[in-house]
Amino acid sequence: MKNMFVRLKSIFTPRSEEYAVYGPQGGISTKITLPDGFNTERDKCPMAILMHGFMSNKKMYPVPMLAEALAKEGIASVCFDFNAHGKSEGEFIDMTIVGEIEDAKAVFRYVNSLPYVTETIFVGHSQGGVIAGMLAGELQTEEKKPECLVLLAPAAVLKDDAIAGQCMGKRYDAANPPEYVNVMFHKLGRKFILAAQKLPVYEVSCEYTGKVCLIHGKRDKIVPFSYSEKYHELYSDSELHLLEDEGHFMNADKDKVMSIVTDFIKSNL
Repeated sequence: MKNMFVRLKSIFTPRSEEYAVYGPQGGISTKITLPDGFNTERDKCPMAILMHGFMSNKKMYPVPMLAEALAKEGIASVCFDFNAHGKSEGEFIDMTIVGEIEDAKAVFRYVNSLPYVTETIFVGHSQGGVIAGMLAGELQTEEKKPECLVLLAPAAVLKDDAIAGQCMGKRYDAANPPEYVNVMFHKLGRKFILAAQKLPVYEVSCEYTGKVCLIHGKRDKIVPFSYSEKYHELYSDSELHLLEDEGHFMNADKDKVMSIVTDFIKSNL
């Protein structure tokens, strides 16, 4: 009886107050950054939703620096950990692109419920760029959608890698992937691989007709800049910044990257 009581208690225990947002795998850890002196009871401002990359989290560059740079320009931001990353709930083996899109969608709904937010912007790096682009495309026909979109080294290569049977140097049988592939101490699940092979990255993303800023380093060895060039060809209203000395993580000249992002967003609000 005691064990049954414990199980019943766990089923009916309310969700933790630690999370303001929930996705398919559970609680999503979020952090809001506001401009200095901003009063949420009195003031209003736009908010950027910042999306990190594969095996990253909201505390890793470029996310914190983007939040700081935007706050200096009077733009609020929310960063968050995708499921199974950082402090969010979930198992990495269950992570998929569709699941991350649902996480981002939940954050988007949360942001739009905040009374002081006037409009939203999506900013995504690497795999977060794929999520940002696809969600913006999905929302194109909705009343509420991002005002503009910034993609930094968007990792559309993930589809081609899944088809080729490779990820971060690890090889596998693409036609019959194992239950998981060990990638840098993470279990990349079969569900991710099979779904990625058929993922309509460009088809969905290019449905978005708002302003798009693409930023990519020419020395990127993880995601070749040709992927951003393809985005640029397909979007109806985009600008492309190819940075000569930048790699995938764009940390050679961080101030320049921040300036491109903030200037673009300010000019399109």
